[in-house]
Amino acid sequence: MENNPKRVSYNNKTFKVSALFIALFTIWGALSPGTLSTYASAVFAFTSNGFGWFYLVSVAAFVLFCLYLAISKYGNIRLGKDHEKAEFSFFTWISMLFSAGFGVGIVFWGVAEPLTHFATPPVAGMEPQTADAARTAMHYSFFNWGIHQWSVFAVVGLALSYFQYRHNRKGTISETITDVLPKKGRSRLKFSIAVLAIIATIIGVSTSIGMGVMQIGGGLNYVFDVPNNAAVQVGIVAAIMVLYLISATTGIDKGIKILSLTNMLLVLTLMVFFLFRGPTTFIVESFIVGLGDYFQNFIGMSFFLTPYTGESWVNDWTVFYWAWVIAWSPFVGSFVARVSRGRTIREFVLGVMIVPPVIGFVWMAIFGGTGLYLDLFKEKALSVAVSQDVTTAIFVLLQEFPFYTFLSVIMLLLIVIFLVTSADSAVFVLGMMSTDGDLNPSTGVKVIWGVLMAGITSVLIVSSGLKGLQTASLVAALPFTLILILMSVSLFKSLQKETADAKQEQEQPQAESAFPLKVDPAPLNKES
Repeated sequence: MENNPKRVSYNNKTFKVSALFIALFTIWGALSPGTLSTYASAVFAFTSNGFGWFYLVSVAAFVLFCLYLAISKYGNIRLGKDHEKAEFSFFTWISMLFSAGFGVGIVFWGVAEPLTHFATPPVAGMEPQTADAARTAMHYSFFNWGIHQWSVFAVVGLALSYFQYRHNRKGTISETITDVLPKKGRSRLKFSIAVLAIIATIIGVSTSIGMGVMQIGGGLNYVFDVPNNAAVQVGIVAAIMVLYLISATTGIDKGIKILSLTNMLLVLTLMVFFLFRGPTTFIVESFIVGLGDYFQNFIGMSFFLTPYTGESWVNDWTVFYWAWVIAWSPFVGSFVARVSRGRTIREFVLGVMIVPPVIGFVWMAIFGGTGLYLDLFKEKALSVAVSQDVTTAIFVLLQEFPFYTFLSVIMLLLIVIFLVTSADSAVFVLGMMSTDGDLNPSTGVKVIWGVLMAGITSVLIVSSGLKGLQTASLVAALPFTLILILMSVSLFKSLQKETADAKQEQEQPQAESAFPLKVDPAPLNKES
């Protein structure tokens, strides 16, 4: 039975409970932003200090799990029927992955993060604003935006697409772990997991939208002297909301696909321009050295904690990133699953975990590397400006190039498109998740989620800014990490069973053919 895109699914318990929770949270933040900010600070400290190790160990395990699936015998299993072809071309597929995955984040932190680590090195005792600090800043920036992030998206996307397209289950998070849940109370557990996935998704996406909006506000203030206050930022949220609702209601094959392709082409154009207009040799060499340092220190960085010094760097950066992507993973994983039908597990894992991070590394090397070069060799003191306001980092860098105003407008446009592509994809996925896996959720449901997402983004920005956004992700991610672990176990058990069943089917005819000639005694007796 085909899904009806006009069918409105308001009479759905999952939709009602999750929408009510988000609405009440939004009202709380709007009526009492000071209280929300106070609680946010306390919860951030408790979660990051008490469970940072749990995030690091879990994400490292997800990396190993995904890579194992890719190189194992399970890699040839197709996410769909055995002879099914991929729905989208490779370039379109990667474009949608990158745009929905972390495009807005890499634009926000592409300059800000290397320069921040350059000014405040993650390694204790390292002298800031030196060559060693610059090198360390680059490979830690690579690490924070590397395959660890995408392994989380891959786990969710793999489980959803495998169970949905190969075993004809509903495209919901709860369906991926049905087999590992106890039979007693299973329906209540599945309902709770469905609601938690929606809450984690909307908070994770709101974190990304909030950072993008803050960057747009900072850029407008830095370039055009527009006031950067709460009213302006809420106005930006409202404008973005109108754009992503228009895109989301046109469907995945139109608005989302077109914007994703536009975004990817714009990203590639900007990277080529700044690669050859900037310090080309330095950029290329810093990329190569950063890549080497990334692989050389991969294991150490994966388990980097500071119990002996008590420093907060790892909590402020790596732990926050891992929590952010875990909170965001129901959305990105669902969207990745939606656009990955027909690909093999090996192709899926390598495509998701290799290509987008490499694009991110190149972006970081070009823009972050250029910032480091100007600070190290041209004495531009960009790191000082960035430490004062991270939202203006990319615009501080652009000021050192000709056509500054034009380039700033293009960068603002890129941020807007990234926000719209992330948000419209999220609205689509939230619609699916809250309507029992409907692949074509109704326009009404998508509009409601779009409005609620804008509301929660606004209250988080107004109440506590970047810290509030970070706190929301940390809190939402903690219980969902356990769900990700269950998803991994459920997926592996199902793959084992499918492989064993297929092997048994292949051996059965061989066993029967061991005695190909059967003598019917009746005719022989008759002849005798």
